[in-house]
Amino acid sequence: MYALGIDIGGTNTKFGIADEKGNIPYQARLKTQEFAEYADLIYALKNDLAKNFNLKDLQGIGIGAPNANYYAGTIEHAPNLPWKGILPFSADVEKIFELKSIITNDANAAALGEQVYGNAKGMKDFLVLTLGTGLGSGIVINGDLVYGKHGFAGELGHTLVSATGRHCACGKVGCLETYVSATGIRRTIYKLLADYTEPSLLRGVSYDELSTHYITEAAQKGDMIALKAFEYTGRVLGMKVSDFVVHTDPEAVFILGGLANAGDFLLKPAQLHFEKSLMPLFKDRQILLQRSGLKADDAPIVGASSLVWKYLSV
Repeated sequence: MYALGIDIGGTNTKFGIADEKGNIPYQARLKTQEFAEYADLIYALKNDLAKNFNLKDLQGIGIGAPNANYYAGTIEHAPNLPWKGILPFSADVEKIFELKSIITNDANAAALGEQVYGNAKGMKDFLVLTLGTGLGSGIVINGDLVYGKHGFAGELGHTLVSATGRHCACGKVGCLETYVSATGIRRTIYKLLADYTEPSLLRGVSYDELSTHYITEAAQKGDMIALKAFEYTGRVLGMKVSDFVVHTDPEAVFILGGLANAGDFLLKPAQLHFEKSLMPLFKDRQILLQRSGLKADDAPIVGASSLVWKYLSV
């Protein structure tokens, strides 16, 4: 049996076929921003898959998306997507594909994938942070994903870092996402370039071309601006994760996504400031802060497809 996993991101929509063991015989991506109407994206997904796979072999469809409401099957006011308002995404996917679907926050899907296929196997209490265009979070307590009363629990990306900080697409000011995400570190880079006069490989690079991969390459070459950006981003990340610990007492915190691919440039300062900022009660609990155990390219697919095995499989 196979499931279709769809991950809707602010930049790309990744999709693919996965089996119950996490094997992925086919995956691809489309540029999210190229579709003025989300229904056009769904049709494009179906057409691409139909050329490469027999859709009759699918058990169902799992969808991870920002601001997705698990209860209602909707995407609601997602700040990083080109489509605004409340979108009946799951219902429209079912009409177009003629298959059952289930949708949740993209980070919730990643957390489920981590539990089934990654480093969280056997864990009942953990957090997954997805560091992409924005910052998503999936919380697992006592083995179950936390959805909350209205389906939006776990929006750590929109917790406060600074009341007079950066403006966020969600409408607030000072959100964690504006500091710790691919978008956030780009904003940090440009502030550092304005504050310092030292030569940098990042000077002259346009905002749209300044990817996390490019920043990581600069850090590997010893670029001072890139190194300072990772230090600052890691410090904010570590401090905010330490705040989260007092709420749920997790066994581990996993990070994945484009920014997480920077590895120790991000993780070392994050770990340092995480440990420094922990409430003393938790300092000897050996709470792990580490990268996801899922392959970067596979994580969105197996995470979304895991929803099918958990909720739709018969």
